[in-house]
Amino acid sequence: MDLEAQENELLALQSIFDSREFVRQESKSAGEIRVSVELPPGYLVALREGDTLKQYDTSFLPSLLLTFGLPENYPSSSPPSFTLYCSWLTHKQLAALGAHLTDLYRATGGDVVLFTWVQFLREDALRFLKISSVLQLSNEPSTPYNSRETIDVAPSEQKTQPTLTSGSKDGIHEWTNSSNVDTRGSAAADDFASSRGDDETCGTGARDKTRDTSDEYRPFSGPTLTPAESLLSEIMIHDAARRQKVFQSTVYDCAVCFMSYLGSECVQILECGHIFCQACLAEFCKLQITEGNVRGVTCAQAGCTALPTQAQLESLVGEELFRRYDRLLLQSTLDRMADVMYCPRPSCASPVVLEEGSGVALCSVCGFAFCVTCKKTYHGTDRCRPTVQPKSQENNDPEQGNADLPQSLEGMKALWDDYASGSKERKRLLESQYGRNGLFLTLEHCLSDDWIVLNSKNCPSCFCRIQKTHGCNMMSCSQCRLLFCWACLTGLSPKNASQHFQDSGCSRY
Repeated sequence: MDLEAQENELLALQSIFDSREFVRQESKSAGEIRVSVELPPGYLVALREGDTLKQYDTSFLPSLLLTFGLPENYPSSSPPSFTLYCSWLTHKQLAALGAHLTDLYRATGGDVVLFTWVQFLREDALRFLKISSVLQLSNEPSTPYNSRETIDVAPSEQKTQPTLTSGSKDGIHEWTNSSNVDTRGSAAADDFASSRGDDETCGTGARDKTRDTSDEYRPFSGPTLTPAESLLSEIMIHDAARRQKVFQSTVYDCAVCFMSYLGSECVQILECGHIFCQACLAEFCKLQITEGNVRGVTCAQAGCTALPTQAQLESLVGEELFRRYDRLLLQSTLDRMADVMYCPRPSCASPVVLEEGSGVALCSVCGFAFCVTCKKTYHGTDRCRPTVQPKSQENNDPEQGNADLPQSLEGMKALWDDYASGSKERKRLLESQYGRNGLFLTLEHCLSDDWIVLNSKNCPSCFCRIQKTHGCNMMSCSQCRLLFCWACLTGLSPKNASQHFQDSGCSRY
């Protein structure tokens, strides 16, 4: 009768839990169950550092491991022998849970109890230990608890079983122990635990009861981490992995295309929490990088300035575009720094950090020392002077012509149009008259500068040049994101931008 009840119970557990939660040893009536403790919303893990109590919001804690063995007279006469281990519970707390598991078996009156134990550990363990809202991490090493520590004691000795009393400090309960512990283990449970060769998180301590587990989970090696800090790191890594797993299996609506996707096909901006499908966010980021607007690589939600992580961005746009983004972002950052200018040597052009109040700069790459005002070779205390090429050199240079270029913008435009639309003979004549350098370098450069002056304005905040091609007069700077009026260059607040066009003389269109 007992063997049949055991077999039915084990088959039921196999049907309820997956292979990661329940593992059965076929040759014996033994196995192990990994229990994920349910946490209430807003659950906190606390770490005391001196007089400071730091608290961390947590949704998942590492599993609690229950390793069991079923004696021949279970469930009619004897309870299962078992071992409990959990990295974030002390031995005293595990002993309290173990004693209560034994009491639960006695309350059944000889019925199967493993599923009841799992329910209790999952749903009521935190409340039973009075840590239902905050878990304070301790530097005390966590060691497994074996049921023989209480089951095998004589009735006259049961009064020395582990008894836990709680004291409260800052709303966090601390436990003390008043028992002497017998370390004898259950043969069936111990044999099964020792036969398990995997290194899963919650079971390592249960396989070696004499080992100090304070260094069991040290993601970062070094003498500076205390056992509590190492445990906190383990909990945070586990929590992040479980959150990601839940995210990937949940369905979300993309905030751009409004289609529904599994989280595995979506990206969540960690800074703001907005979620988009990978295709939409990738297209948005690729467009910004291709157009050179690296400051616009933000959350795709309107008005949100949160940034994707570097890993998210590289995954979305690919290695080549990410390198372009990285290069342009560095360039944009350096351009915004008032104490940085570029080496004037065309073959170098490396960024140079200026010393405050100094008129000289030294390029650390090529070693060129130059004046920060005229960007020529440093001339000491002498005034900056424009470089004038000797006339004899000008006349001997085949690239230079004898005629002077027009001084007006209209004259320059007319000359350029004449050259661009002329025949080969006409172009050759103009080149001999004005020189190729004059036509291709000086003229084109002047026309470009004048065109920028005529067709663009400076941002009132960062002074970047901005061109307006179409649309209304409410503009947004692509560099500093300032909203401003194109007509009067007044900075606008996003909340009352429209009010400016009603109260002032500026037209929106």
